[in-house]
Amino acid sequence: MSGLGKSVQVVNPYNQEIIGEVQTVEWCIIDEMLNTASNLHRNRANWLPAHKRIDILKRTAEIMQDREQELAYLIANEGGKPLKDARVEVTRAIGGIELCIHEISQLAGKEIPMDLTEAGSGRTAFTQREPIGPVFAASAFNHPLNLIVHQVAPAVAAGCPVIVKPASDTPLSCKAFVDILTEAGLPDGWCHFTLCDNATAEKLVSDPRLGFFSFIGSARVGWMLRSKLAPGTRCALEHGGVAPVIVDETADITDMIPLLAKGGFYHSGQVCVSVQRVFVPNSMMDKIAAELGTVADTLVVGNATDQETDCGPLIRPREVDRVEEWVNEALEEGAKLICGGKKLSDTTYAPTVLLNPSQNSKVSAQEVFGPVVCVYGYSDINDAIATANSLPFAFQASVFTKNLDTAMKASRELDATAVMVNDHTAFRTDWMPFAGRRQSGYNTGGIGYTMHDMTQDKMTVIKT
Repeated sequence: MSGLGKSVQVVNPYNQEIIGEVQTVEWCIIDEMLNTASNLHRNRANWLPAHKRIDILKRTAEIMQDREQELAYLIANEGGKPLKDARVEVTRAIGGIELCIHEISQLAGKEIPMDLTEAGSGRTAFTQREPIGPVFAASAFNHPLNLIVHQVAPAVAAGCPVIVKPASDTPLSCKAFVDILTEAGLPDGWCHFTLCDNATAEKLVSDPRLGFFSFIGSARVGWMLRSKLAPGTRCALEHGGVAPVIVDETADITDMIPLLAKGGFYHSGQVCVSVQRVFVPNSMMDKIAAELGTVADTLVVGNATDQETDCGPLIRPREVDRVEEWVNEALEEGAKLICGGKKLSDTTYAPTVLLNPSQNSKVSAQEVFGPVVCVYGYSDINDAIATANSLPFAFQASVFTKNLDTAMKASRELDATAVMVNDHTAFRTDWMPFAGRRQSGYNTGGIGYTMHDMTQDKMTVIKT
């Protein structure tokens, strides 16, 4: 059939068994999708009223609730996220839909005072929020349902037609969500699922019919695609970080260690705000590294679909090889191995704690995106903060302390969009702003913030 590309086989990343297949499409089909989306937006008679969008999203949440276990298994099976965590992801995704419903009522304008000068007097003015236009959402593999919800559901809630391209490793959860939207009553043309090659995606991004581009993935690809946007197309980019943690002498180590382990080894470290660099006073360095290593050694590594698994596979075997190379490099450059430090199979890597790797090692200077946490000693907290801020990446950070002055100092001085106090760097709720600075991203995520970005102000001025 004309317009169809190659088929992509979807595999369980642990055992590499084929679990599904998705057909890619070529530009001629995507051009039709975008033309449909553009026509829906340009003809205001086609716009979905708020009550219709609310009804569709309510039904979507109900269907997802009924299929919660099925969706969780799909996340684990295609994405390698442990089943216990995949269930949490489905719960969050349903909550995200409900949050979209709430935020529809917040898409409100305001009155603009006009009689502040004589020139404006005798006029009444107000604003309204309108959908920005067709949205193209390109997503990452690590949260294959919830990321899609964060990109697609706000577009639906805001009244924007949307074309969604999931990661080629994890398209099945995305396809399931788009099918649920259709089942819930979303009319034809308002949400298109597509899988295409990079050249076709680049062509879509540069099309002037596009109103908004939402991208979650690698910085290299995201910043390149942003440079291709047509004039007037807005965007949001979410990339990775190399998340720092500052610990002072007053920190409650008993409470802290499980949090650091969760933040560092959740989804085998394949999280953009995963704990990666932990700075601790020299006097506490060995103790904290050892205790973190003890917890890491207890984590069960295996197939994500098994109930007992704590850490699943990395998404591709080549990522395991890369993490192995980075850890070996750090050891050769002077790091001390506390635990892990080895491949367990072609698809899994042992949860690893490194002590004092060189700041020039890749594990210190780049996002590992694997199950590796580095602990560094410091004698001066100012130096620790300066080192934490020394990279071109800035996303979320944290500080562990019982000292209010230290907490506020870290909040002020850490280069981050969010600083967690006595919690790990990967903490998030779906209604809070979520964004990277510098090379870590552009614009702000979070359901309400995304819906605001997918709409724009229209002002009416009435001369009386």
